[in-house]
Amino acid sequence: MATSIESALFERPDAGERTVLVFTGGNDDPEDIAELRELAGSAGAEVVGRMVCGRRSPDARFFIGQGKVDELRETVQAHDADLVLIDHELSPSQERNLERALSVRVVDRTGLILDIFAQRARTFEGKLQVELAQLRHLSTRLVRGWTHLERQKGGIGLRGPGETQLETDRRLLANRIRVIEKRLDKVDRQRDQNRSGRKRADVPTVSLVGYTNAGKSTLFNTLTHAKVFVADQLFATLDPTMRRLRLPHGGTVVLGDTVGFIRHLPHELVAAFRSTLQEACESDVLLHVVDANATRRDETIQAVNEVLTEIGADKIPQIEVFNKIDLLEDAPPRLEWDETGAVRRVWLSALSKDGLELLAEALENRLACGKRRCRVQLSAAQGSIRARLFQLGAVLREAMDDGGGWMMDVELSDKDLRLLEQVTVIPVTPAAA
Repeated sequence: MATSIESALFERPDAGERTVLVFTGGNDDPEDIAELRELAGSAGAEVVGRMVCGRRSPDARFFIGQGKVDELRETVQAHDADLVLIDHELSPSQERNLERALSVRVVDRTGLILDIFAQRARTFEGKLQVELAQLRHLSTRLVRGWTHLERQKGGIGLRGPGETQLETDRRLLANRIRVIEKRLDKVDRQRDQNRSGRKRADVPTVSLVGYTNAGKSTLFNTLTHAKVFVADQLFATLDPTMRRLRLPHGGTVVLGDTVGFIRHLPHELVAAFRSTLQEACESDVLLHVVDANATRRDETIQAVNEVLTEIGADKIPQIEVFNKIDLLEDAPPRLEWDETGAVRRVWLSALSKDGLELLAEALENRLACGKRRCRVQLSAAQGSIRARLFQLGAVLREAMDDGGGWMMDVELSDKDLRLLEQVTVIPVTPAAA
């Protein structure tokens, strides 16, 4: 199948490593150029040149205009490049026209990110999601390939299967996409079962989200002592990882590390990774990790919030974790609070571990929001319930009573209060102010 699909594309030059970057913003912004260069480096490309283009409106044929195409051809030849990366999404015809004009492989921003994701995927689910995104992207690129098979022929020995080669490839693509979607649905149901199990066990879920390369995996490893791959490159971590984390006062949460976001994240990726990103949607709290040393910090925060809105996770309580304060001057670890008394922001360094205890305090603060304090009297025979309250991290104070039981001040959510009532904990009365 792969050979047939690849053959249906325009006969492209072999992809290489020597790369010319084309920035279409028109203002040569150092941050945008640096991000495109990092994306290219993450894909394994060697950047040998760059060119800046600016137009009021895209050219229908080449996107960058005929004059810039001639200039780009000279740049490619001067640097002996065999690949051009363009930081904007191209239409299939624009991509094909540029390749014909330049005689080198042309990849747009979406194709570049898809290539990086294909390199990073390790788990079965991750590989399926990447393949699905690639096939959806490829299905738009099946344009005017194999021209000698575009027309059906008649005559003895020349009658075909009743469809052109292009139609055959589209059908094969559609069939493969349906197979992958069914497999991902099965994986998604398994994830739903895992989430349901955590809900029944009353274990809160906390997800790390943030711009790529903000330090999420480093923070995850530091908090949970896991061994998630960490590297100074974009999209170093692709597959989600879940670990239990014990809080200082006895509570337990499940902490999840998710894929990093980026500006103009391709819609194919958002759609393909929706089941993975569902972990963030089902979380009790989001830890939005921000590179405190980033020049365009506010723009990265906005880019992440836009993706969270797209997947329906914008209403979940969020704590901004400003990471990498070790790279700043006069930025000690600290907490910032909002007008309701909830923690809004934490300043820390996952690498030096400064401020990690503040993050634990912030998590306990956020998870405590919406809970009620009450006083519970337990008999000596209800030791299992007492153990459960300690497991939930709900006990604020306890004292022995005359009958060998316990009088406990606890802080519980409405759901946990109903659980206590169901197991006939009597009495359950509001705690004194």
